[in-house]
Amino acid sequence: MEEMQEPSKPGLVVGKLYLIPTTLGDNAPLEVLPISLKGTIEKIDHYIVENEKTARRFIKKVSPSKPQPSLHIQSLNKYTKPEVIPSFLDPCIHGYDIGVLSEAGCPGIADPGASVVRVAHEKRIQVVPLVGPSSILMAMMSSGMNGQNFAFNGYLPIDNKERKAMIKNLEHLSREKGQSQIFMETPYRNNKLLEELIKILHKTTRLCIACDITLPTEFIQTKSAHEWSEIHIDLDKRPTIYIIQA
Repeated sequence: MEEMQEPSKPGLVVGKLYLIPTTLGDNAPLEVLPISLKGTIEKIDHYIVENEKTARRFIKKVSPSKPQPSLHIQSLNKYTKPEVIPSFLDPCIHGYDIGVLSEAGCPGIADPGASVVRVAHEKRIQVVPLVGPSSILMAMMSSGMNGQNFAFNGYLPIDNKERKAMIKNLEHLSREKGQSQIFMETPYRNNKLLEELIKILHKTTRLCIACDITLPTEFIQTKSAHEWSEIHIDLDKRPTIYIIQA
């Protein structure tokens, strides 16, 4: 990585941390992202990303003329040591803006970017969230369920007994609080999860399946667990959000 050059007036201006949404699949970025995002990417050379290869590809799609050698990229993922994260924000202290890029959708939501945002607040660095697609919110919008009281629960447990108990608990919470319960699964386990949901949920519990959001193959439907038992749908390797309401 080349040496960082000081801005013209070091110490007088602190850079900002921009949370830059990415696409939810392999579609043209400006089909689902505002054109203003292009200008933001073109002015920023410092990035904190989940995956450097895909981040560079995304930046190139948005701004083909932006020189890739000028990019300063730090990787933030499950292998990143917590103690090094504060140093990722050093460019802001020197007056440079930084962009945070997730693998898909909005940084900081079901994403390791939240850890660097927390440090930015501690360092009094301004955090600027930009508009873009969130599969969680778009699924909720499209579900017809309670959009005034909902909870996102991330991934369900892998262990069969724990996952079954979690599904029952989420259904209980939904019934008790009138709360929509949102969760997701690793795409290659989608079909197995759907089978379990149909077996475990009460037949009248509503289940929304929101798959491939923003893509040409987008599929979003809400039905009772019993109705889903009479339908065949292949969700294998397709990014999917699930919402239940008892």
